[in-house]
Amino acid sequence: MAAARLDVDNLSAGYGPTQIITDMSFAVPAGDRLAILGRNGVGKTTLLATLMGLSTRHRGAIKVDGHDLADSSTSSRARRGVGYVPQTRDIFRSLTVEENLSTGLKGRSRADLTEAYEMFPRLGERRRHLGLQLSGGEQQMLAMARTLLGKPSILLLDEPLEGLAPVICDELMSMIARLAASGDMTVVLVEQQIERALDFADRVIVIERGRQAWGGSSEELKQDRGLIDRLLGVGIH
Repeated sequence: MAAARLDVDNLSAGYGPTQIITDMSFAVPAGDRLAILGRNGVGKTTLLATLMGLSTRHRGAIKVDGHDLADSSTSSRARRGVGYVPQTRDIFRSLTVEENLSTGLKGRSRADLTEAYEMFPRLGERRRHLGLQLSGGEQQMLAMARTLLGKPSILLLDEPLEGLAPVICDELMSMIARLAASGDMTVVLVEQQIERALDFADRVIVIERGRQAWGGSSEELKQDRGLIDRLLGVGIH
């Protein structure tokens, strides 16, 4: 699939009757990179889960290339090209690497598994290992490769670098940047490593208490350290 445009209009959602995000509106042009930043617990993960159909939408629209998916099932959104790598990774721990990857093929030939091994050679070396035998970084590579085998036009990444060694973070971000640079994928990234997120993204939104507190270019936010400290409680060096 080619990269798709994502439009979110006045979206409010949560879990059951509990509302966590309120009146969120933003657009990501096809092929762009958006970083979603904010302190812990402000609703970032809920927002991505809502885009994937995994939480309760109270109101608002979610459009992919103009098609409103707000009432669509998670599987329908996946068929429309939305791919999601959750913070929890959700690999099958009792299956091998290759068996895990096979679940992401979505009808493609098993020969296409070579794409995953080209993206992440380490997975090729461990293709017979069980998911539970992998390191945290390898599990993240597996979760990402499995989603990418489905050829998503929009990729949602929820804190892909959490708990990983810096060298693994470098490897993963290089891969994500290459995918985004190809123009075949729109990427929405939630990440706590602020500097890496700003280096990656074209545009940024910052969430506070479930609402958008700021939106603009990553360069604009990089240049305003006071704003970063006020919104995120951190400085970058």
